[in-house]
Amino acid sequence: MSSEWPLWEVFVRGQHGLSHRHVGSLHAPDAEMAINNARDVYTRRNEGVSIWVVKAGDITASSPGDKGPLFEPSNSKVYRHPTFFDIPEEVGPM
Repeated sequence: MSSEWPLWEVFVRGQHGLSHRHVGSLHAPDAEMAINNARDVYTRRNEGVSIWVVKAGDITASSPGDKGPLFEPSNSKVYRHPTFFDIPEEVGPM
C-alpha cells in the first residue's frame, strides 16, 4: 500500500467567469482537504468563487490522435451549426 496521498486536479471559477478552468494539481488525503488546500494555493487573492477537485485517477480523456474518428460524426449534422438558422434582423449582430 502506498503512503502517498492521491493526486487531485483543481478547477476554479473566477469572479467574472461562468466556467471553471483547470489551475493545477495537488496531493490531499480526501476531497475536503483538497478543497481547503486548493483554496489556499490557487485562490490567495480572493479571485475564485467556486472550486472543483477531482481525483486525477477518475478522469478519462480522449487521445488527440483520436480527433478524426471522435469528432467526425458531428460534421454530418449541419443542423447543429449556427449557419443553419436564419437570425431575425431585430436581433442584431451576434
